Amino acid sequence: MPGGVTETAQVIDDKGNFHYSRDYYILRITPAARFSLGKNSHIDVSSLVEDAVRFLEPALSVRPRVALILGSGLGPLADRAEPLTRIPYEKIPGFPPSTVHGHAGELLVGKLGEYPALFLRGRVHFYEGVPLSLATLPVRVVRKLGVETLIVTNASGGIADHLEPGNVVAVRDHLNLMGANPLIGYQPAEGEERFVDLTHAYPVDLRDLAVEEARHVGIELQSGVYAAMSGPSYETPAEIQMLRAMGADLIGMSTVPEVIVANQVGLRVLVLSCVSNKAAGSTGEPLSHNEVIETANRVAGPFSDLIERLVARLS
Repeated sequence: MPGGVTETAQVIDDKGNFHYSRDYYILRITPAARFSLGKNSHIDVSSLVEDAVRFLEPALSVRPRVALILGSGLGPLADRAEPLTRIPYEKIPGFPPSTVHGHAGELLVGKLGEYPALFLRGRVHFYEGVPLSLATLPVRVVRKLGVETLIVTNASGGIADHLEPGNVVAVRDHLNLMGANPLIGYQPAEGEERFVDLTHAYPVDLRDLAVEEARHVGIELQSGVYAAMSGPSYETPAEIQMLRAMGADLIGMSTVPEVIVANQVGLRVLVLSCVSNKAAGSTGEPLSHNEVIETANRVAGPFSDLIERLVARLS
């Protein structure tokens, strides 16, 4: 039997509309579902990727070379695209749905000007209770669909003193402090490395291109190191002091797992981070997710202009 989850896996749906044990095959994961995996269980990621690709291929009239992951409050970046295909995550085999405000949870293929792009409107986070091997499944799927370049966006807290809310940063490196890695337990497919080299995880030529195009839309693109923590609680002021000492300029709860998987499957990655707030302890004010969404909405116009220019150059 082709597999999603084997051995002792079980999903508990509090609405009662979807259940399975080891004798069932995963077609999708409902919004209320939570995984309970036995110690000998594993998720057959490769089979889930194949099923998602098999489902999506007939639905896509074009095959974009560029895909974008749109972070908190940045989903509207896709609104200016002429929609060609729109599919909610819950309808795609194996795709876990997003449960966070500001993440629409849909795959959209549309045209930005003359060029097609694939948008992942919203992501699934580790703190939502989804294993990283599933949270990063869309990255593997878009590569199989022919995507060559992945533009990842997120909203972040600014640690570096010079970063202010509304700034846009091209990430040049990262610190993985999530306590997990999406490659743990994954059996690499043919041509994939188990021990992925991340020395050049963020290609300098893509960052240079972003700087060049940002000037045309009035954005002074910054450069920085992104630290990823699991969340969902925000960091303490002491943790921010630690991160600053470690060399972090930004803090967030996503992105790094996607970058790791993208490098394993051969995608070139550009990460653009919108600074939504100053990190904990910087201003004395409490942090809130509403502030993240509000800042992302404020910069959506020029950010969208930058994305459109990048898609044209990379297509």
